[in-house]
Amino acid sequence: MAVLFDMDGVIAHTNPFHHEAIRRFCEKYGFHLSEEEMKQRIYGRTNKDWITALFGSMHAEDLQRLAEEKEALFRDLYRAQVQPVRGLLQFMQELARHRIICALTTSAPPANVDFLMAHIPVKPYFSITLDERAVTHGKPHPEIYLKAAKALQLPNRRCVVIEDSLSGIAAARAAGSPVVGITTTHTAHELAHADYIIRDFYDLSVDDLQRLVA
Repeated sequence: MAVLFDMDGVIAHTNPFHHEAIRRFCEKYGFHLSEEEMKQRIYGRTNKDWITALFGSMHAEDLQRLAEEKEALFRDLYRAQVQPVRGLLQFMQELARHRIICALTTSAPPANVDFLMAHIPVKPYFSITLDERAVTHGKPHPEIYLKAAKALQLPNRRCVVIEDSLSGIAAARAAGSPVVGITTTHTAHELAHADYIIRDFYDLSVDDLQRLVA
């Protein structure tokens, strides 16, 4: 068995800061999005997907420049307030005691992964890390979870995914993985299609994981 962790909204409660960064970024360029539009069009998706959906097609250099601008704004906003989701560190220690393999699976850029790992001491727990460089098709496409399972040499049904976004849960289910939904971004009602729902990592145990892959 393995546990595949999304990053934003799972490792750290970053989404309010991504939300504010995206709001400022979009308003700078004339886009005014409602909360519902943010949930449906942006959360859980790659910068490539949501930026081109708003701006239209563009040269790769322009897309990279816009993505880096938005992510730098996020890091500046969040830098002084980085903290893990409640119970994360204890949960990862418990997984390590049971020799359960962990992977970080995110569509975030490497700079954001490095930024969070520098503030939250969980990097040693991850056997592999996949970031936006591994993503050709963003969530809800299952690509990142298929690649992670293949890299770990496990079937997806033995890889429990922990996700906070609707597109992420859809991606995990499409990959054939059991999925735990964490309510940092959406309500339990909105995450009803997950196999198990938690508020934070104090709500999740190794026994719960074992039942999901049984």
